[in-house]
Amino acid sequence: MRGCRCSMIMGFTKPIEHSNLFTKEGDFMNPLYVGIDVSSKNNVAYLMLPNGDKHSNFPIINSHDGSVQLVKRILSALTSHSLDTVLIGLEATSVYGDNLVYFLREDAFLAPFNRKIHVLNPKQVKKFKEAYNDLPKNDYVDAFVIADCLRFGRINKEVYMGDYRYKALQNLTRARYFAVCNLVKEKQRFMNVLFKKYSTFTQEKVFSDTFSTTALAVYEEFESAEALANMDLQELTAFIMEKGKNRFPDPDTVAKAIQKAARSSYRLPKTVNDSVNQVLSISITSMKALESQIKEFDKAISAQMELLPNVLTSIPGIGPVFSAGIIAEIGDINRFECHAQLAKYAGLAWTQYQSGNFEAENTRLIKSGNRFLKYYLCEAAFSLVRCDKEYKDFYHLKYKEVNRYQHKRALALTARKFVRLVFALLKDNRLYRPAE
Repeated sequence: MRGCRCSMIMGFTKPIEHSNLFTKEGDFMNPLYVGIDVSSKNNVAYLMLPNGDKHSNFPIINSHDGSVQLVKRILSALTSHSLDTVLIGLEATSVYGDNLVYFLREDAFLAPFNRKIHVLNPKQVKKFKEAYNDLPKNDYVDAFVIADCLRFGRINKEVYMGDYRYKALQNLTRARYFAVCNLVKEKQRFMNVLFKKYSTFTQEKVFSDTFSTTALAVYEEFESAEALANMDLQELTAFIMEKGKNRFPDPDTVAKAIQKAARSSYRLPKTVNDSVNQVLSISITSMKALESQIKEFDKAISAQMELLPNVLTSIPGIGPVFSAGIIAEIGDINRFECHAQLAKYAGLAWTQYQSGNFEAENTRLIKSGNRFLKYYLCEAAFSLVRCDKEYKDFYHLKYKEVNRYQHKRALALTARKFVRLVFALLKDNRLYRPAE
């Protein structure tokens, strides 16, 4: 019987009719289930009737014109079978499905029908597929599995797109997040190369800020450690005062420390030294560009946040970056019924392992969830630990409870506690008041 279904799904041969394997006799559902396997160029759609029978499957171009054809096929299926509901599902595949979701949600021809769109976790779909024996891997099968997953109801909530202001904010906060990640990586690469030219600079704290304007000027201005070591001390002091805009209280002492570090650094062959200088120069340019990007993102995020209510900045240690990231990923708080739902959405919930009279005490965090929201909640919670006594005491209490993974566990539990606060403040749209 499974072989019959596979033949029907794939379309390798003439479709074979099959019985309702997963639906009890007489137990009919009203929706049309639409599973869509998304890729960068082409999508594959599988339309499934309420009883699990196949209506059709077909490829479409991942474009506006292709989406128009998809809607026409969906409308034809709805009207020909007198259905009034359509459940559409697709996997979360990078950015390739975003435009399709926007199109389907805004399409006027689908508006008269009860339309629900679900973006499914690929891991969830994969696990569901494993329930079938020996299904091949191709786009048509994947589209069928998504449609059947919808039919069984093993799905997340309908994709939230009620207020595009949150999506606009999310685009900005995620872009900023990746820019910051790139900057961190670039700084790490820079430090590795800097060790080759000025090995002692990376070992000793010559500059209070390794990436200050003055420090970068020193790295880039002098051809080699030897040239820096042999420079006249008064000239070096003057150079430091100029680049530091006279902000150093004792520039002479700084100049002496720089020369001392230069003298104890390794000497490179000229050919190698020249290539190192090129890499450092390009890396400095890249870091400055990323820092400029981040500043522009901050301006855009600030402007977007003026359009949204924001009570989270009333919490000590929670500035505009953390609050914007949290609000962007949550969206409208009213789509969550309780803080437990929000915590699970963020991946701050724990698995359960129980059998008979045994229940494990040590369990892991669930692997699903919004990784961006989890990141912002954890970072914000740690910032709150440093600024709020209640959260500081809670963190240290949880830290002392175990001997392994102390910080990781304590931070996760503190973030979970923080979720309750975030949920309450956003739900009631009220400012934070610390416990007395």
